[in-house]
Amino acid sequence: MSEELLNNKWAWKNPANIMKILALLLLAVVILAAIFRERFVTPPMWQVSVVGRGEVAYTPDIAKVNIGVQVDKAAAADAALKRLNETVDKTIEAISKLGIDKKDIQTQNYSLYPEYNYIENNSSIAGYSANQGLTITIRNISEEADLVSKVIGAATSAGANQINNVSFEASNLETLKQEARIKAIADAKSKAVQLSSAVGIKLDKIVGWWENFVQSPDTYYPYYDGKGGAGADQANIPSGGYTLIVDMNLSYQIK
Repeated sequence: MSEELLNNKWAWKNPANIMKILALLLLAVVILAAIFRERFVTPPMWQVSVVGRGEVAYTPDIAKVNIGVQVDKAAAADAALKRLNETVDKTIEAISKLGIDKKDIQTQNYSLYPEYNYIENNSSIAGYSANQGLTITIRNISEEADLVSKVIGAATSAGANQINNVSFEASNLETLKQEARIKAIADAKSKAVQLSSAVGIKLDKIVGWWENFVQSPDTYYPYYDGKGGAGADQANIPSGGYTLIVDMNLSYQIK
């Protein structure tokens, strides 16, 4: 804005000039606000991030076995259900005799459906099939290594003809996670000291972090998958050893 414009009283009566003045004032306010925000509201945060890893080895103490009883092509629906229920009852009784609490034997699915024959585009009912799946939670397997095998053997001897999955887990999951986190944090701090010294900077306080579970007991891996039958030989299902791995990312402010 020129001095002549400011000193000319007639210029202030021109709407175009007034708009120019208001625009200049608005621009000045925006610039001042940006400077204030940069200096006082959001000061620059020079940061570096370091990733540490923590690993905790453990042996599972809980197994989950998913078994099933399948009845195929019974003459009638009630006959299919009767055979299914009788076999499942025998299976539960056999498992319970091994010391498995009945509250740890849960039904996962229960179904009844017709089977059809198809001849020259015509269908007819060939029979009725039924299925029931059970999930058995076996605790303290570290105290009795062959208990999982005994449960499977007892179930198949009683008439269970499907072994769908066996998985292993840890009862102290949260304790394992916390131990892995602490190890990962210690590893990240050690790396931060070494790296900051190597590049010639000084680190201030930690201003943020995040964690990532690379391998966790939250994910259970199947160890056995197949089908059994009455009188099947006792399976050999070792639980093996596992490792919980967690990465921790620490963000440091640079002095």
